[in-house]
Amino acid sequence: MHTLRLELGERSYAIHSGAGLLQDAEFLRQQIREKRLFLVSDENVARHHLAPVEAALRKSLVGRLILPPGEQEKNLDNLKQIFDALAACGIGRDGALLALGGGVVGDITGFAAASWQRGIRFYQLPTTLLAQVDASVGGKTAVNHPAGKNLIGAFHQPACVIADTDALATLPDREFRAGLAEVIKHALVADREFLTWLERRAQALKQRDPETVAECVIRCCQIKAAVVAADERELGQRAILNFGHTFGHVIEGAGGYGEWLHGEAVAAGMALALELSRQLGNIEVAERDRCLSLMMALALPVLAPDFPKSTWLEWMARDKKSTSEGLRFVVLAEIGRAVLRDDISEQQLRDTLNWRPMDCQ
Repeated sequence: MHTLRLELGERSYAIHSGAGLLQDAEFLRQQIREKRLFLVSDENVARHHLAPVEAALRKSLVGRLILPPGEQEKNLDNLKQIFDALAACGIGRDGALLALGGGVVGDITGFAAASWQRGIRFYQLPTTLLAQVDASVGGKTAVNHPAGKNLIGAFHQPACVIADTDALATLPDREFRAGLAEVIKHALVADREFLTWLERRAQALKQRDPETVAECVIRCCQIKAAVVAADERELGQRAILNFGHTFGHVIEGAGGYGEWLHGEAVAAGMALALELSRQLGNIEVAERDRCLSLMMALALPVLAPDFPKSTWLEWMARDKKSTSEGLRFVVLAEIGRAVLRDDISEQQLRDTLNWRPMDCQ
């Protein structure tokens, strides 16, 4: 097991990553000590991972809610279901929630914890690659609204994160590949050497080599922990972790939640963000194509849907990173370093949206 600590003063917490953690009853009981617990999961995850967690915590687990899987389930109706169940089980301010699943489960459970009785503790038990390398760390919690992704939410840090890398063996190939998009994102925005490491190990990643995957999880958590510790509430530099997401959230929302997995949409969004970075003169064509080649080698989509420009602009205007001055984009200043820009012209944006990856030379 590898443990690192996200330092946030009184909100600091440990991130545990390793094989077999969900099967280790004594370890779970050491980390999760509340006497009244409520668990949220989804049908796919529960089938594989619920039993050992329930067995380990049976003395304190007073209820559970198993949701259908999918991004479309991260909504206000299901949030109300959680609240109704918490009321029925009598979960008070000394209780806690457990989020056993991927990013959807983590987001909605965390937001329920942030809201219930003005905030109670919750634990992240991420079971997808995307959640282990990104979504479970940092305290962003939310549900979607028809007007946009994650528009209703709060910053609420978990009590700790327990990432069992053995759980990744149960992921369908598509879900695993989608998580690799967030892995690449961490390298592009904060660690050039990590990008080289990923290129050299692309085949091992595709084959889910356990040691390679475990190292990926650790390195991404180290990057994210450092960024979040410096800017917990995303007032500035933390926004670099949204590289590709302004475009990606349009793909998810306008395309209908559930049609594209989050990581797939981020991958296609990063392709557009790479081209925008090139247009700004920050990276060369060869550097853009190097990054696209890695994404394609890992079977990630790089071609965004051909939505009307009005659709792109309408959905981007709702983006949480927008300000009264207009849209903010995360672009690369160079590979391994990202910056925020709020001076992108509409023509530059249209040129980016007109670009297609097959244009690469």
